[in-house]
Amino acid sequence: MTTLRAVMLLALPLVCGSLGEAEGRAQPADGARLYSQRCGGCHSLDANRVGPRHRGLIGRRAGSVPDFRYSAALARAEFAWSRVRLDRWLRDPRAMVPGTTMGVRLSDPTERRAIIDYLASED
Repeated sequence: MTTLRAVMLLALPLVCGSLGEAEGRAQPADGARLYSQRCGGCHSLDANRVGPRHRGLIGRRAGSVPDFRYSAALARAEFAWSRVRLDRWLRDPRAMVPGTTMGVRLSDPTERRAIIDYLASED
């Protein structure tokens, strides 16, 4: 193997990673990091905090964690969380469930997808 070829093989992951970032694609590890940065101030996977715990969120009926006190609006919600509903929720929770106390919005679809993928992987 030539030195040039060895250098190119070693640099390939760096170049691919840079291209992914340049195109706005989240990398697999981004979901955990983004969840911590964007959601971790109020939520965790396994404990209720300001917001309810998230482990097992996909498929769970909205407003149904038994030991968490929801807003009246979310407690009355009659849907289960899916990837599509989570995307709508994270984009604009107050438009999806008027009266909810959740005010954080994520405008970047790449970040929303990475966080949803992370939550789905942690069920």
